[in-house]
Formats: sequence, C-alpha cells, structure tokens
Amino acid sequence: MGDRIKVLEGGAAMRFGLLLFGLSSLLLGLLMALAPGVFFTLVGPYGVRNDHFIHDAASFQIALAVLLLAAVRCHSWRVPALVANAIQWGLHTLSHLIDIGDADPHWLGYFDFFALAAGTGLLVVMAFSARRNEHQELP
Repeated sequence: MGDRIKVLEGGAAMRFGLLLFGLSSLLLGLLMALAPGVFFTLVGPYGVRNDHFIHDAASFQIALAVLLLAAVRCHSWRVPALVANAIQWGLHTLSHLIDIGDADPHWLGYFDFFALAAGTGLLVVMAFSARRNEHQELP
C-alpha cells in the first residue's frame, strides 16, 4: 500500500482524486434531488421507489461532496473529509453486499457492490496519504 500512497502524496494526484469523488458525488446527489425517478430507474432499482427517502439520501450525498470539494483547497479538511466519505462508502458497500441479489437487472447488484468496494478502498488510501502528508508538513 505504501507505493500507492506515495503516488497520491503529489498535490496534483490528491486534488484530482478529491475533485473526482467530490464532483461525481455532487452530480449523483443532484440527480437524486432533482430527478428521483431517473435516479431510481438508472442507478438504484432496489425495492420500492420512495422519493422522500431518495431526497433524504441526496442531502447526505451532497453534504459529503461539499466536504471533498472544500478539501481541494483547504488542506486541513482533507483527512476528515476523506475519512467521513470512506466510512459512508464502506457502510454503503455493506448495504449493497446485503442486497446484492435484489437489483433489477440482477447484474447491477454485483456491479454496484464491486464499484463501491473499489471506491471505498481508494478513499481509504487517499485518507492515509493525506494523513501522512499532514505529518510531513508539521515543523
């Protein structure tokens, strides 16, 4: 894991990762908030559609996205933003593992689980990298 962390210690790579996760989370949250039916059909076809719950989840998605986007410029926000997002992604991954066979189409449950697991892993690596970089900047 050390080599992967060294790659992310470069400022450009960390900023890119924060922007990638932040903007994709923001766009997903906006889709959930503005078009819950489209979100349900294309991204989250699990169980019965509930627009109120999708809107509630959008508020969390957007808030976590804002943390990541703020961390692009505010270095002291990086570790907390990345840890908060890694925890959320990890819990979301667990939820998808539990419901892996409930998606329609069926393959989407497996795709979502593995994509979320990969994203969680990358967020954890980024959080360790940001923490390590924080310690190197201390006098």
